[in-house]
Amino acid sequence: MLTTAAVEILCSGVLFDMDGVLLDSTPAVARVWRWWAGRHGLPADEVVHRAHGRPSLATVRDYLPGAADHAAENLEIEQREIADVAGIQALPGARELLAALPLERWAIVTSCTLPLAEARFAAGGLPRPRWLVTADDVVAGKPAPDPYLQGAALLGCPPSECLVVEDVAAGVVAGKAAGARVLGLTTTVGAAELRAAGADWVASSLASVRLRAVHAGRLELGLAAGRGDTYS
Repeated sequence: MLTTAAVEILCSGVLFDMDGVLLDSTPAVARVWRWWAGRHGLPADEVVHRAHGRPSLATVRDYLPGAADHAAENLEIEQREIADVAGIQALPGARELLAALPLERWAIVTSCTLPLAEARFAAGGLPRPRWLVTADDVVAGKPAPDPYLQGAALLGCPPSECLVVEDVAAGVVAGKAAGARVLGLTTTVGAAELRAAGADWVASSLASVRLRAVHAGRLELGLAAGRGDTYS
């Protein structure tokens, strides 16, 4: 049953996706993938939508399944994304929540490579986390659970004790498959798509999330219902 009432979440750690959760990089992402789609005569809107929240190499392989040099294509995409950081900024509530959480109780789990993640964090003015899982650290990326399983292991707690925060269906599926609870943010796709993927709660941004207290290493988070927020 869905409700718009504020809710409380108890967890031992928080695993954040990066793009679309902490940082607004959508214009930069779209510019690069539209360029790549045009280069190969592919439908740009479809490619941009499919690329969100997944390792770029997976998208390249999906659209160029033949004898293309996937590694070379992926490297060029990555280099363009690292160079194109215009307009990247922290999303509402991100900076405040990261500052409030104990450093050892949160991690970032992104489909970006390490160089790209560092470039975007610098552009968005956010602090580098203690724990960071990138596409370089796992064989199977989102929607496979591997990235979030690794993130939970870095925090030293079971996935069931983690809250995953995601903005696209592939990430929600990955978090649920890992055994975590998932908060979906409507920064990239709509609430219906996030709920269909399995999100436990849906909110507009991290501005809805507050750290209320820390008890014996466990976090008490409050979700303050805003316009369009739905919790189950």
